[in-house]
Amino acid sequence: MQLEFLGTGAGSPARYRNVTSVALRLLEELNEVWLFDAGEGTQHQMLRSTIRPRKITKIFVTHLHGDHIFGLPGLLSSRSFQGGDDRLDLYGPHGIKQYVETSLRLSQTHLTYRINYHEISDDGGVVFENEKFRVFALPLDHRILSFGYRIVEADHEGELLVDRLKELEVPAGPLYGKLKHGEDITLSDGRIIYAKDVVGKPKIGRIVTILGDTRRTPNIDVLMDQASVVVHESTYGKDEAKLARSYHHSTNLQAAQAATNQHVGRLLLTHISARYPGRLANELAYSAQSVFKNTRVVNDFDVYEIPMGKQDNSGPIKIQIEPDEKEE
Repeated sequence: MQLEFLGTGAGSPARYRNVTSVALRLLEELNEVWLFDAGEGTQHQMLRSTIRPRKITKIFVTHLHGDHIFGLPGLLSSRSFQGGDDRLDLYGPHGIKQYVETSLRLSQTHLTYRINYHEISDDGGVVFENEKFRVFALPLDHRILSFGYRIVEADHEGELLVDRLKELEVPAGPLYGKLKHGEDITLSDGRIIYAKDVVGKPKIGRIVTILGDTRRTPNIDVLMDQASVVVHESTYGKDEAKLARSYHHSTNLQAAQAATNQHVGRLLLTHISARYPGRLANELAYSAQSVFKNTRVVNDFDVYEIPMGKQDNSGPIKIQIEPDEKEE
């Protein structure tokens, strides 16, 4: 499970930051990519990444401001041209269906696949669920309805204690599979082997929180609680709290304080204003780290591996994607 940032800027494209889009890469878990927002130029950013539009199966839109949705029509069209025939699910506030369908109709764009629209009620709730993941949405506090998403992974089965099985002289093969799935077995000599004795503890699933534009609101705490990683906007710096409130945005310190209060693993700051180029963007991170140590300001094309279990936040944010992981 990885996060890849295709755009980390706020409002309009800047020289080194495109507008908002982040991909949740679930290639090992589901062989899918989920996209959160698609600002203008998102498909151009994909050309510089390993993500292919046809791999995207779900798009979650936080809100209907242009820097979060102007890239949708082009991306959806390119998905057709590049062999994306599978259904796509599109989640977002009321109005997202009208926006997309109007754009496609007026441009006479005909897709080779079906879009299932899921317009979320203003109160939010569970918007998607399968055996591996559950996605919650809650409204935030912005100038228009804006959602935050909480992606919860199901717990993983514990690992077989192979050394213990060898000590007990349990023959390898189908019996291992039964024990792995919690089934007790009886050996040919009459001994009963209990699964609980030879299977480790389940691994707690990861939690990823991705917030839309917002100023401070209690729903942030609900969405962030105990999350492995949080993607939070940081449109304003520590001395601009009044401006942030006036324009319905957040400061870096507000994000850091929420991360501290909710005991998250790592905080990734995005939606960076063009007022903070280069070193000034790093200052947003440095000042936030005085409140929450495991904070980073992300850049376009950063990739973050979300580890299982206890978070190891000491390493760099970028990882190397090996060639055999690339989508063709």
